[in-house]
Amino acid sequence: MSPRGTLFALALGALASLPGCALFRRPPSVLPAELEVTATAYNSLPDQTKANDPRLTASGVRLRPGIHALAVSDDLYDRGLRFGTRVWIAGIEGEWRVEDRMASRWRKRIDLYLGDDREAAERFGERRVRIRWQAP
Repeated sequence: MSPRGTLFALALGALASLPGCALFRRPPSVLPAELEVTATAYNSLPDQTKANDPRLTASGVRLRPGIHALAVSDDLYDRGLRFGTRVWIAGIEGEWRVEDRMASRWRKRIDLYLGDDREAAERFGERRVRIRWQAP
């Protein structure tokens, strides 16, 4: 390393060690967050939505069986679970993405999309789960 590069590296290290320096820290908005919520499941069936097109989400994504999409309650949306946010659910395989919103009456709740399989959604039922998410 040249003397100039060494001097730059030393100066950068000194700056990073100062209290409150965020040079090498990620901003809080991109740090993973965790929360315990109530989880249910839904399907893209006409009787389970108010929309004219049961496969079209609030984010504009078109649902299809096999996609790992979920809807979130308004309070979770306000906490950073915005459209496109990646979500991991303890005990449930895969990475899920926030693509839809739930009715405003729900709090601390997610709704997993399970395609057209009504029986799978009924078997899933309602359960408490721990979620972790990363902002897009």
